[in-house]
Amino acid sequence: MAIDTVIAGGTLVTSQNTLAADLAIDNGTIVGIGDEYTMPDAEETVDASGLLVMPGVIDPHVHIDDHVSLDTYETATSAAALGGVTTLIDFAWQSYVSEDSPWEEERSLHDGVERKRENSTEALIDFGLHGGILREDPDLFDELANLVDAGITSFKMYTTYEFGLSNGFIREVFERLRDLDAVGVAHTEDDSVCESLIAKFRAAGRTDPTWLPAARPDYAEAMAADDIARLAQETGTKYYGIHTSCRKAAEALARYQDDGSLIRGETCTHYTTLTGEVYRKLGTLPKIAPPIRTGDDNDAMFEYLRDGTLSVVSTDHVAQTRERKENSEWWEDPFGANGLQTSLPVFHDEAVNERGSSYPFLVRVLCANPAQTFGLPNKGTLEPGTDADIVLFDPNETYTISARDNASVADYTIYEGREVTGKVTRTYLRGELVATDGEVVGKPGYGEFVRRERPVWGED
Repeated sequence: MAIDTVIAGGTLVTSQNTLAADLAIDNGTIVGIGDEYTMPDAEETVDASGLLVMPGVIDPHVHIDDHVSLDTYETATSAAALGGVTTLIDFAWQSYVSEDSPWEEERSLHDGVERKRENSTEALIDFGLHGGILREDPDLFDELANLVDAGITSFKMYTTYEFGLSNGFIREVFERLRDLDAVGVAHTEDDSVCESLIAKFRAAGRTDPTWLPAARPDYAEAMAADDIARLAQETGTKYYGIHTSCRKAAEALARYQDDGSLIRGETCTHYTTLTGEVYRKLGTLPKIAPPIRTGDDNDAMFEYLRDGTLSVVSTDHVAQTRERKENSEWWEDPFGANGLQTSLPVFHDEAVNERGSSYPFLVRVLCANPAQTFGLPNKGTLEPGTDADIVLFDPNETYTISARDNASVADYTIYEGREVTGKVTRTYLRGELVATDGEVVGKPGYGEFVRRERPVWGED
């Protein structure tokens, strides 16, 4: 009996090497790797000549359908499919009530998880969830064990904004996560430093968006990164520092990475490819926290990705509209920028074409490492027996990025007009074609909620 699909003639890219080989897929699973003489008969043979055959990208840092992002699951996962992303991890929020809160009543973290899981009817790709802790509620501790058992094995906290948590409460959460063998995640900026600088600049009439990096400086990020990494080390908790933007914050994480077993970190595509000059060009559209910084910080992100201090590249995808972004000051909401559709080609162009990184490096930081870090053993790999989440990528096609192509509700891109070489041609999720040649062909509801395992971190 014939299997479903053979992808033939391409160059397979794993986290360790590249090889000219064919790939066999059946019932949503990779079932074999070999040459044309060892491949079984297939219902469909896909010619991948001249293309790279990579695992689907895993983006572990995405905001969809919530108080910071306007995308629905259908629009966000359509953008993801076009960008070669086959699994993402979104945030399920514990609501809080304040003057600026979008919620009218406090609800449990469990309620936030259930609300987000309902989006599976719209999802074109697979998704997991981080728990998002936004208030210091002792009832939270009664929820965590059940949530971890349900596949929510990582939990995010903030040190800044109105929903920032105290170090004391974060310590309590870390101790509970340690006992549950789960992962702590934190947005780290020192709130008092940032707020005092914002007040100073506003009083001086410095309304130009170019002041954003100075108002949320690298040392404020590094101060909080140091605090939280130390708390994780002292409590013996697995900790993942998100959206590291600068050399000083990466240095802070590195100080606590004695053996690689407890402290990990990520950066984002925009922190490896853009500088503060983007605020001069695009105004408030690239308003992100932490902000986009300097060329030296771009260099540092690659230095720390190569030595393992940082091990993942994500997008921190947030969908907003030009109208909402341009009608707010640089110190006001909404923050964030969309990136799911463009991250792979933009990062590939910078990492491989401009900086000489290898294709296995690309697969490690975009696919294999996020899978291993967040308990997704069937993702981020081309190993037989795992999910057939596959990207066909043309490393030689050059094109110009434009917001006109966005599947996200965001009507702008911070990469507008950027010419890149390297383009996603096909994306498969569990063996099914979900995007091809810039067109979404997958169906809403094929994507599934993925229950994540408790991740095993070690010296690997």
